[in-house]
Amino acid sequence: MPSAPNDAPQLVELAGHHGLKLKPHTLSVNEAGLDYRVVMARDLEDTQWVLRIPRREDVSAKLPDEKKILDFINPRLGVAVPRWNVAHRDLIAYPALPGRPGLTLDPASGEPVWHFDRESPVYARQFGQLLARMHAIDVEDARRAGLIVETPDQVRANWASDIARIKQAFDVAPALLQRWERWLGDDSYWPRFVTLTHGEMYPAHVLLAPDDTITGVLDWTTAKVGDPARDFVFQKMLGVDAVFEATVDAYVKAGGQVPDRLGDHCEELLAASPAGYALFALLTGLPEHRAAAQAQLNPEAAM
Repeated sequence: MPSAPNDAPQLVELAGHHGLKLKPHTLSVNEAGLDYRVVMARDLEDTQWVLRIPRREDVSAKLPDEKKILDFINPRLGVAVPRWNVAHRDLIAYPALPGRPGLTLDPASGEPVWHFDRESPVYARQFGQLLARMHAIDVEDARRAGLIVETPDQVRANWASDIARIKQAFDVAPALLQRWERWLGDDSYWPRFVTLTHGEMYPAHVLLAPDDTITGVLDWTTAKVGDPARDFVFQKMLGVDAVFEATVDAYVKAGGQVPDRLGDHCEELLAASPAGYALFALLTGLPEHRAAAQAQLNPEAAM
């Protein structure tokens, strides 16, 4: 369970500056997020609130973009997404959504704690249906709403640009670099169409009812129109072929269009996940993140 924060009085005061009157003894904090502290608390009317406190200025600078995404997706997704009552550089706050995350981290060990059966056929089916609804949202509507829109060519070009930048800044293991370059050079992996994507669609951001039905989706910071495979990656990472296949089957039956080599492309996206953390490390400039990113990119170079 999240722990009670040492700075509870300051958090109550911060919320009060934005019109929220919280009960101090109800506060609990989850420190696991790289970009935000997340605090749960109840107000004087016993409504549960989620408070997100940006950790860095670059996170605060992205708030208008995330607000734009939420306003666009809210009436279109078919499950709950956050509705921000407070959207300020020092605090985001919204009433808690129904359900609980499918995955949390143990605050003591940092190990994942699963709150549902990862092989649940209900979850696999619901997940596929949810992606089909999201991927069917009109791309031009998203563009008009001000969301980032990549073309298929830009998806690949952006990966190439990011990897080139990482090569300049880090020592990347030759085998990993060769794998990335083969992936970038093979036309058969890359999408021929784009869709609206969440980008980090995995159980920590998916809220579930006790019967494994999906009630809401959190953390839309990385949402954009881009590679549809982004939203299947974490289903592939579960490592259960039947679950991945059930998700894809539900997606197709709900009207989704499956990209070529979806499973293979997801495997390559997983192999490229250290690149995402390396970019984060460069963004923050913090030595501890740089060291951790280097360890992922080339463990021998990090020693």
